[in-house]
Amino acid sequence: MNLLTEIEKRPKFYELCFLIGYLFINNTINATSILMEAGREKQGVDFPLWQPFVLEYTSAVSFILLLPLLMLFLNKVPLTWLTLKKNIVWHVLASVVFSLMHVGLMVFLRKLIFLSQQLHYQFGELPIELLYEYRKDAWTYVFFVMVIYCFRFVVSRLIGEACLVPDGEEASEENSKEQECDRLLVKKLGKEFIIKVEDIEWLESCGNYVNLHIKDRVYPLRSTLSGLIEQISDKGFCRIHRSYGVNLDAVDSISPQPSGDCEVMLKNGKQLNLSRRYRDEFKVRLS
Repeated sequence: MNLLTEIEKRPKFYELCFLIGYLFINNTINATSILMEAGREKQGVDFPLWQPFVLEYTSAVSFILLLPLLMLFLNKVPLTWLTLKKNIVWHVLASVVFSLMHVGLMVFLRKLIFLSQQLHYQFGELPIELLYEYRKDAWTYVFFVMVIYCFRFVVSRLIGEACLVPDGEEASEENSKEQECDRLLVKKLGKEFIIKVEDIEWLESCGNYVNLHIKDRVYPLRSTLSGLIEQISDKGFCRIHRSYGVNLDAVDSISPQPSGDCEVMLKNGKQLNLSRRYRDEFKVRLS
């Protein structure tokens, strides 16, 4: 199994790994730069060698802990051309919260580590230091958003993007949603090929896209999950969760959970959560 296939199956995981790798490489360079500059200027380092690494790595770890929240926020409040003016204010506010959380986690970790060495860590004067940190964290926030969107764009181009093909060659954009769709046109690396809708095993909402899972492949389709389910429900598809939909023919078993939800096992071994909200409709459709 090659790397592209792995990325297709778990794009969010590799997106996170890319950012984590960048943080540790960047902060390692920063820490070693501090040591080299101190040695060059004073002909020797007058602080423990571990301190620059603790200062840099506590910042990196704090960012890593916040990355899943940032990715979730981007899915909820996307920055596309259509939503940029509407959502930019929310992201400015989010950058402030992002910085405060980063500083809080970073200072907490530093105090613990310094305390373990019988040392005291002093963050500094709050108003000035918080403003100083926000100046850096705001740029880091923008950088993360840019990298996430660039990574997703590149991956979507490599994986291929799908669109529904209405029956009838004369279907227009206005009535295409009313047309019966039984095929997908997938564009990948300059090539186009057709996939049957009935081959889709399950659907996953992902921001402005719905990821179509077909065997070991994942194809993003620009749509909402509710809109797509409505279009292809007559093909045997049903929504089972706020983020998931399934092909009823791909379902192997259902297991009730103590919480009142259920667990849906697909024939390919994939497990999906069936929430109480969609449970009754799902069971009716399945029967």
